[in-house]
Amino acid sequence: MSAEVAVRGAVIAAMRDDGALMDALNGLYDGEPARASAPYAHVGECLGSDWGGKDVEGREVRLTIGLVVPDDTPGRLAPMMARIDPAIGAAPVSDGWRIVSARLVRSRVTRSGGRPPVGWQAMIDYRIRAVRE
Repeated sequence: MSAEVAVRGAVIAAMRDDGALMDALNGLYDGEPARASAPYAHVGECLGSDWGGKDVEGREVRLTIGLVVPDDTPGRLAPMMARIDPAIGAAPVSDGWRIVSARLVRSRVTRSGGRPPVGWQAMIDYRIRAVRE
């Protein structure tokens, strides 16, 4: 299996295993849902590139995680965002790939789309490095 699919699956599994995060959400989706009831999270775009060494097969995966709340203020996003780092750190080995590092690249908080705007969203980009076991 490709590292991109394996890492994506491991991150989703780790997020689902985080009871506090899941208690704050109506759902967690693999890809941005066409229709969902906020608050929800989704694992979005995933980009992979070669990373490794002489004796190590590795991949660097850039992964976007989205959080959406229906609130008038973005305050509820902060504790949800804080749960993402520990969840990724607890991600299991998946289909022969093990995550060896995960670093926040950037995050942004914006009003959700729609007319009128219907809440707030956070988009969190990670650089995740994985090696084949």
